[in-house]
Order: sequence, then C-alpha cells, then structure tokens
Amino acid sequence: MTRTEYPWLLPSAMADPLDPDLTPGGEPRPRPRRTVRDWVVDTLVFLGAAAVGVAAGQVARDAGNAEAVVVADQLVGAAACCALWARRRVPTGLATVLLIVTVVAPVAGGAAMVALFSLAVHRPFRTLALVGALAVVSAVVQPAVRPDPGMSYLASVIAGIVLVLLMVGWGMLVRARRQLVVALRERARRAETEAELRAEQAQRLAREAIAREMHDVLAHRLTLLSVHAGALEFRPDAPPAEVARAAGVIRDSAHEALQDLREIIGVLRAPGDGDGPDRPQPTLVTLDALVAESRQAGMTVAFDSTVADPASVPAATGRTAYRIAQEALTNARKHAPGTEVTVAVHGGPGDGLTVEVVNAPPAGPVGRVPGSGQGLIGLTERATLAGGRLEHGAARDGGFRVAAWLPWPP
Repeated sequence: MTRTEYPWLLPSAMADPLDPDLTPGGEPRPRPRRTVRDWVVDTLVFLGAAAVGVAAGQVARDAGNAEAVVVADQLVGAAACCALWARRRVPTGLATVLLIVTVVAPVAGGAAMVALFSLAVHRPFRTLALVGALAVVSAVVQPAVRPDPGMSYLASVIAGIVLVLLMVGWGMLVRARRQLVVALRERARRAETEAELRAEQAQRLAREAIAREMHDVLAHRLTLLSVHAGALEFRPDAPPAEVARAAGVIRDSAHEALQDLREIIGVLRAPGDGDGPDRPQPTLVTLDALVAESRQAGMTVAFDSTVADPASVPAATGRTAYRIAQEALTNARKHAPGTEVTVAVHGGPGDGLTVEVVNAPPAGPVGRVPGSGQGLIGLTERATLAGGRLEHGAARDGGFRVAAWLPWPP
C-alpha cells in the first residue's frame, strides 16, 4: 500500500488550520524531541497493549488452537505492541494495518485500539471515519474468523463495536481540547499582533501630527528670519532705524521659534505626563494677533472678519482656520514680499466658516525661496479631515488665492 494509491492518506488532503499536528499547508509539523511525559505515556500504552495481548493469547490457547498458532499469535502481538512507538508519526497507516491484522490475530486487538485512539487524536474526522468504518468491519468479521469460546458471536460483535466507539469518542474529545488550546493561542497571538499594529499606527499618527505642528509653527517664524535677514544682506546701506527694526524682528522671531520648538520637544520627551498644563492651541480668537505680528514684520495686511463672536467657533474649526491663514501669510511673505495681503473670515453657525487669503502679484522679480512645497498639501489634508474643503491657485490679477470652507454646526 502506498500513499499515491490512497490519496486520502496524504497530509495535504487533511489540512486543518487548527490541526495541532499539521501546518496550515497540510504538511506534518516537525515533532519535538520526546519529553519525559511522552516516554511515560508510551511505556504505559505499550504495557497495557501487551497485557491485553497476553490475555488474548491465553484465550486462544484455551480455545484449543495448535501450539504453532499460539506462538504465531504471540509473535504478531509483540510486533503490534512494538509498532505503537510509531503511533504519533504514522497513525493512519498503523491503525489500518493493525485493524486488518486483528481479524486473524486477536492478540493485536489491544494495540489496534490504542492505534485507533491515536488516529482520532492526530487526524481529522474524514480520515477517522474511513478507518473507523474499517474498525467496525473488523469487529464484525473477527469473531467469525477467530471466535471466543466464552462469548457468543453477537456478544463479541457488540463488545467490539462498543470498544471501537469508545476509543473513537475519547480520541475525538482529546483532539477537540487540543484544537481549542491551539485556537486560543492563535487568538492571543493575533491579539498581540493587532495591538502592536495599533501602537505603531498611533505612533505614526502622532509623528505626523507633530510634524504638521512643527511645520505650521516654525515655518511662520523662520520665514520672518529669512525675509529680514535677506533685507539686511541686500541693503547694507539701509538707515540705522530700519536695520535696528529688522534686527529686532529677527531677534523676536528667533526667540519665538525657539520657544515653540522647546514646547514641541517637551511633548516628545513626556508624551504621557499630565502634571503641567497642555500647550495652548491657537483658535480664531488669536487670528488678530497673527495679523498684528505679520504687520509688525513689515507686511501690509487687510483683515476683514464678520464673525461676531470668534470665541463661539468650535475649537477644532478655529484652530484649522488659524493654521490656514498662518500658512497663507507665510507663503505670501516668501513668494510675494511687499505686496498687500487680504485676510477675510466670514460665516456663522449652520453656514460654515469661510477663510480666504489673497495676495497681489509681486511688483518685480522675486528670488527663488527654498521650500518643500508640502504646506498647501498639508492644508488641504487638514481641511478635509475637518470635514471641509480648500482651494488654492492663481487669482485673476496674477496674485495667489487660498480659500477654505469649514463646517460650523448650528
């Protein structure tokens, strides 16, 4: 008998994702070295099967069989008991062979029942059903071939079938328990993996949020430094008053940038500390201060707001509007220096909040200002996440326009 002749004996035909003895691909799992428990169990199983074989041999002798038949039975029983040491590696083949041998050699009955139990533990129900049917046939045929003088044929058949069902049921119970343990371990492993993925995603989102915050906060300050430092570089003969004012702006901007950076680094150093107050977040109320700061830096900014009570704007909406105006003013200062910039804020509860920043075209050529080009992309993403939308592009007069609409619940 070969496995190619009986494909149902192949491991791949019995693949079970929860099978403790097979991999998900259907291949046998590499068996670890025998433990002390394995040696004890296998020894007890061997001794139990040998005891059954000795008892069956005595019954065969009492039945009046020839001495040669009795000796042959004992040899076959001894070989069957020794074969049980391989019951974990080849349970299907071993059970099949022993059940066939039992028909003509009842002394192998104990070993056959142990092999059937091992088959029920280590193989799925499809294989067990086929070999179990063979065991029932063996239990029906064996009393007819080698009858027991102390029992009737019907009693022998019933006893044999009951013993087969007992071994099969016990083995299936053990297998179900092992599958439950495997399922619980797999569930725990998946839970740990999902927890790690959630932690990694949270860290990534936190890093992205910090990166956006650093861009929004520091880009505004550093642009002031760049513009005024460039003015001092290209106008070394400027009046002392202008030089002093530019130096003052550079000093204040550097101080503010350092302070903002220190606060962000503090968040990174102690993300879970709750002892100190949270870093204050800008809102629509602080938009006036942003415009005033830009005017102090030398920009011409026209501010038009029809929002009666800026403090009533939801904090998230106000913060998003502030960041949009801040980034637009920063871009206008870098790419269109000296031009007039208009900041308009309109809206109300239920209608939404509209923020529009428009700058006129520059009067002359503007030198290339280094930048990542990610500011407007970040603004679009921020507005989308807030449930709004953002548009940006060239204005009709050649300037640049940034307009956003943000939801404001009634």
